[in-house]
Formats: sequence, structure tokens, C-alpha cells
Amino acid sequence: MAKSGAISAAALTDGCRAPAQGHRVIELGLPRQGKSMNLTIRSMVQDDVPYVSRIDREAFPTDWPPPSFGKELNSSIIRYIVALNDNEGHWGGDAGPPQPSTGDGWRRWIWRMRHLLGRGDSSPSTDIARDGRRIVGYASLWLLVDEAHLTSIAVRQAQRRQGIGEVLLIGIVKLALEMKASLVTLETRASNAGAQALYEKYGFNRVGTRRRYYSDNGEDAVIMTTDNITSSSFRARFGELERRYVEKYGQPEWQLARPARKQAASR
Repeated sequence: MAKSGAISAAALTDGCRAPAQGHRVIELGLPRQGKSMNLTIRSMVQDDVPYVSRIDREAFPTDWPPPSFGKELNSSIIRYIVALNDNEGHWGGDAGPPQPSTGDGWRRWIWRMRHLLGRGDSSPSTDIARDGRRIVGYASLWLLVDEAHLTSIAVRQAQRRQGIGEVLLIGIVKLALEMKASLVTLETRASNAGAQALYEKYGFNRVGTRRRYYSDNGEDAVIMTTDNITSSSFRARFGELERRYVEKYGQPEWQLARPARKQAASR
């Protein structure tokens, strides 16, 4: 159920839109040698939508239709978080979003059709968020009763394998705990060994298979689910993994609370 994009190479190129569409992951392999980063992980806001849309199109160019981020931000059961990196610059010039390579015939055709149908990039020429920091990735979950479904993880291609996908996963688990979920679940492509290794590291277990789950190539999906995330054993393991992440990459700033909605002005 999660669409994860961008940590290794293309090992995590799956799709995860809603709990019914599979896990979208571009590359969530275990990261390379760590380097200190200055990351903020916060709730996504409307101003972020153009930039997150660009990352989503880069990560999942064949998904159709693209997510309705603006509408989903208003849902009580859907949450998005974004990763911002103070150490990075921005997309310069007017090149627009990355295009599929010339060798990807049908993917390039879909990319062009999106633009012809008005689904193309209409965002600014940079991906600097309103607070001046670069959005380098995003993740989302759906809360169904007491189950948090990890639906998407995507990281800018140039920033993959730097621990950003891992910290987004940490953020999703933190968010699930805040939303009083008892477990986190997802689906990922059977061939996506890198993503599966990262999920297993964080306590996800393989609990089943969905045959021919992915419509693009008929690939099976592996269902992965945590144990009870409120248990003392899970929290202890999760806390230790977060501590190790901080030692390797530095302490991220957490701003997971959903911003208060603006009240309509009274007449």
C-alpha cells in the first residue's frame, strides 16, 4: 500500500497510493555511509503541493491519475509529511520536472500526455518551500480504524540513499503512534528487496502475498505488517533504531502536528 520512491536506485519503484493501490516506493534500500544532514520533518501544507507533486511525478511517472494532494490534505484519515533539507540548494532555471529518458518510450508518452491534458508541471521553477528549505521527499499514511496504512514514500532522485527515506519511515511510525494506531501495514513489490530489508529492520513482518497486485506488470505484492506499535518491546526497538539514525545522520527537527485550519472570516 505504500508507494515508496527514492532511496536506492530503482529497487523501490512500487506504487502505493491508497490502501487499494499498493505501496509506492522508489528505492528504500539501506542507505550509504552516513553524512550529517539538517532535516526537518513536518506535516505537509497546501503551499507544499506543487513541490510534492513534482517529486511524485519523478518517482512514479506511470501512475495515472496523479494523487489529489490538495483534496487529501483535508481528510481526517489521511496524513502527509515532508522532509526538508537545509543543506541542499534548489532546482534552478526553468527546466521543469525531470522527464523520462528517451529510451522509456511509453513512459515518455504518458509524461507528454499529462502536459497536453493540463496535468503537467505548473509549479514554480524551484522546489523551495515557503520556509525557504528544500523539500526532498514525502510520505503518507491512511488510518483505517486502528491500522495505519503506509501508502507512499518518495525521495528526490538526487537525494536517494542518504537516509531520507529512512527518516520518513521513522516519521510515519511516530505519526501512527500519535494517531493511536496499533499497527502499521503496507504492500511492496515482491522484487523490491531493498525496501523489504529496510521495513524488516524497523519491525515489519511478511504476513502474506497479493497475487498479480500491480497492474503495470502483474507483479505480486508482499504484505508487511508490524507487531503492536504501542507495546513496550516495539517502542524499545524503535527508540534504539531512531537513536542509531541520529548518531549517523544528525537529529532531525520534528513538526508532525497538523497545522490548525484557518477559520473563514466572519461577515
